[in-house]
Amino acid sequence: MNEVITWLEWTGVHMTPWKLIGWVGALMFGSRWIVQFIATKRAGKPTIPRVFWYMSLVGSVMTLSYFVFSPKQDSVGVLQNLFPGFTAAYSLYKDIQHRGWNRDKPET
Repeated sequence: MNEVITWLEWTGVHMTPWKLIGWVGALMFGSRWIVQFIATKRAGKPTIPRVFWYMSLVGSVMTLSYFVFSPKQDSVGVLQNLFPGFTAAYSLYKDIQHRGWNRDKPET
């Protein structure tokens, strides 16, 4: 997983599979705010859709795995991504507990 992805060499970018996992995780974690913005705009009030928590959890796990398993092994990155992962998992659990698996059930 630490070998350079050869088909990206022409770009001058040094990309390994672990770095690709880290990038995708960071993009997913960051783009969850766009999802939240769109949901709030559509609802006309502050709204956090369930997909926000899924994106938070998956993005945290991907970036956490990058910092743990890649040659980077950066303790700051581990700490930075560990707590949001727990928060997202708990929030997702509470959302499912509150509204059930049916996402169309109105919030009360």
